[in-house]
Amino acid sequence: MTITAGTPSTAGGLRPPHDGARDDDVRRDDDPRDDGRRDGVPRGEVLPDAARPARRDDAPLELHYEPREPVDYRATLAPLRRGAGDPCVHVDESGAVWLALRTPEGPATLRFSGARGRVRVCAWGSGASAALQQVPELLGADDAGHWAELDLGASALLADARHRNPGLRLTRTGRVFDALAPAVIEQKVTSVEAFRAWRILVTVHGEAAPGPAPARMRLAPTPEVWRRIPSWEWHRAGVDPRRSRTVLQAAQVAAGLERTTALGRGGAEVERLLRTVNGVGVWTAAETAQRSHGDADAVSFGDYHLAAHIGWALVGQPIDDDALAELLEPWRGHRQRIVRLVLASGFRKPRHGARMTIQDHRDH
Repeated sequence: MTITAGTPSTAGGLRPPHDGARDDDVRRDDDPRDDGRRDGVPRGEVLPDAARPARRDDAPLELHYEPREPVDYRATLAPLRRGAGDPCVHVDESGAVWLALRTPEGPATLRFSGARGRVRVCAWGSGASAALQQVPELLGADDAGHWAELDLGASALLADARHRNPGLRLTRTGRVFDALAPAVIEQKVTSVEAFRAWRILVTVHGEAAPGPAPARMRLAPTPEVWRRIPSWEWHRAGVDPRRSRTVLQAAQVAAGLERTTALGRGGAEVERLLRTVNGVGVWTAAETAQRSHGDADAVSFGDYHLAAHIGWALVGQPIDDDALAELLEPWRGHRQRIVRLVLASGFRKPRHGARMTIQDHRDH
C-alpha cells in the first residue's frame, strides 16, 4: 500500500491542488520511470502533519492513495449510502463520491475521485487532516489481503463476481453510532420508508457539510442532537416510537459504543455489546458492525430479502435464515464477503412472491 499525501511542495508538505489538475494524472505502477518514489516521497509513507504549510480555509487538504492492489472506491463505499437522497453521501455526475463525516478533530467532507490504482481524496473542514488518516480503512486497506483466502471454486457465480470486481473491499468507518442510528431507522420497514426518514431527520437536524460540498449535503446529527429531537419530529419523519426510543437509548451510551472499535473488526463480543442497547437485535448489530468495524463475517440474518436472494443466486431457490446460515458455513470468517460478492454479481432473483407493504405512520 502506498499513500502519497497531497500534492507535495518543495518543502515536502501539502498544498492545494493546482487548477486544471486531472484525476487521471497518475503514473502506473509498471511505469519504467518509477523508481519506488513518488514526487520524492518513498512508497508507503505519509507526509507528516508538521511538514504541512499553512493553507487557505477554503483550500482542501489532498491525499493520493495508492494501494498495493487497486481498490474500487465507489463499490467499497457504497454501503455507507442510505439511498440516492442520502444527505451524508453523494455521488456526483463525474462519479466522484462525497462523504460528510465527523472526526475527533471536527467535521469534514471527503471527495473521492481518480483511478483504482491511485485514488485522489480532497478534504475540507476542521477535521480534514483526521479524516484523511481514515482513508485507508474507509477503502478497506486491512481487508484487501483476505479476499485471496476465499475458495470460490464451487460457485461459478461467485468466481465470476470476484473476477469482475477485483477492487471490492469492506469499508471500516470506525464510527459506531453513525452506523447504528440509520440501521435502527431501517428496522422492519421498506427501504423507501427508511431512506425517506433518514433524509428528513438529517436534513432538518444535521449541519451543513464543510467545503464546496453539494448544497444538500449534511453531517449526521451528534448523539446529543439526536437526543433533543422532539417526538413529533420523529413522527413527521415516519419513525415509530419503538425505533426512535432505540436511537435515543443508543445515543445515551454512544461513547461506550465507540469504544468497541478497540476490539478489532467485529466478532461475537462486539455483537454482544451492541445488543446491550434495548431494541438492537441480530440484524441491526450486523448492519452496524459491517460498516463501523468492517466485520467480514457479519450476516444480516432477519433481513426480509437477503436469505431468499442469496438462495436464488447460489442454489437456485429461495431459502430461510437457517438454510442461509448452513449455506454460508463453509465460508465462515468471510460470510459478509460472500454476501457482497452476490450483491455485486448483478444477479436478480425471479420477481414473484409477497412484498412488504409501505406503511405511513405520519398521520396516525
